Amino acid sequence: MSRAPALAEATRESLRIVAGEEWRRERLQGLIQRFRHGVRRIGLPLAESSTPIQPIVLGATERAHRWSEALQRAGILVAAIRPPTVPEGSARLRVTLSAAHTPAQVDALLAVLAETA
Repeated sequence: MSRAPALAEATRESLRIVAGEEWRRERLQGLIQRFRHGVRRIGLPLAESSTPIQPIVLGATERAHRWSEALQRAGILVAAIRPPTVPEGSARLRVTLSAAHTPAQVDALLAVLAETA
């Protein structure tokens, strides 16, 4: 059974959304800026990125793992990225934002990060 028609229709619909719903990109850019400003205010080492993926470089593998677990206990899913995926000594949290997130959710994430720091 061919999946080509369903795949073609899904692609067509995604292109319609991208072309017709500019607000999603604007909302996402606003959330990224809110997050980056908040992280800088906390004083965490944030890697340069204008994308929805915002790496907080914590260094030690154990530290990244502890922070990821603290966030998970607060109901926030943020993966710890550790060697060998990244170089030794550059373990990080991989925060991924989307237009589906709310400013309140970003603020809750920042509050837990500040408490953990």
